[in-house]
Amino acid sequence: MSLLIIAQQLMIYGGIFEGVVGLIGNGINILVFSSVQQYRRTPTGFYFLIASVFNISYLIINLPFRILIAGFGNDITTTSLLYCKIRPFFLTTLCLISLNCSCLATIDQFFTTSQNAWIRNLSSIKWSHRIIVFVILIWCLHGIPFLIYFNISPITHLCISTSTHLAIYFPAIYILTLNCVIPAAIMILFGYLAYNNIQKTRVLVQHQVDRQLTRMVLINVLLVITSYVPYGIDNSYLLITSDFIKDKNRLLLENLFGVIVSLLCYSYFAASCYMFLISSSRFRREVKEKLFFWRTQNLIAPLESSQPKTKSFHTEPKK
Repeated sequence: MSLLIIAQQLMIYGGIFEGVVGLIGNGINILVFSSVQQYRRTPTGFYFLIASVFNISYLIINLPFRILIAGFGNDITTTSLLYCKIRPFFLTTLCLISLNCSCLATIDQFFTTSQNAWIRNLSSIKWSHRIIVFVILIWCLHGIPFLIYFNISPITHLCISTSTHLAIYFPAIYILTLNCVIPAAIMILFGYLAYNNIQKTRVLVQHQVDRQLTRMVLINVLLVITSYVPYGIDNSYLLITSDFIKDKNRLLLENLFGVIVSLLCYSYFAASCYMFLISSSRFRREVKEKLFFWRTQNLIAPLESSQPKTKSFHTEPKK
């Protein structure tokens, strides 16, 4: 089996698997973080909710494109001007908003676990709402040049940027800096600071809830590192070797490695729910209660029906 066929099959089946798993997992995240009061009223829970909304949007919009291109060799962006323009817009905008939410959740956990009262007060659900509106607006504006300058080339018939500056900005600044280095650095730094706060502080503001949220944030940092660092390394390599003359075998190996790295990158958008399930017993309990709500109702009903009978035989205890 050739390397090309291996890469195609890996992208098709791996991509479909990640898509299904990601839709289910992010759906569970949205259900839990939007309905459980302990999560909904905290900035970290709110950031995770918004991240899950944009993660599921990213998977629905961008993953099918990737499967068609790398798995079936069918790049519809080369035949449709609409898809040529909207794909880079959504690819950049949805990704950056989700990563920013993960960064903000990590920063918020540093705030809430701090021993300094002034720093703890920086964690505010009201301000988190305003910050998210600002983040969404900024990255939507950031994506407008992609809508303007991406076109189908009449010479190569490929979807490319007609702006030289944007063609340089996309791989060098967007992918390596905004998409990899800065989010990873922020999450590693504030994740480390939050972990130090936990080690130094025995009693937190909200005790077990905050501790478990912190564990969820830290494992999310680990997910970002494992999924995005290889992506950054691969793109750095492609940028450095873009002018090199490469033989067919090297191109096939790079393509296979690119598919593996791409699937790892998509795992960030698909796997957060399962990381939360591993790291937090409270989150597991809330998911179980939400998914199997009828069992809870069946347990409550007999207790309610037997309550009057219990009262009728109530006697005063002896002292």
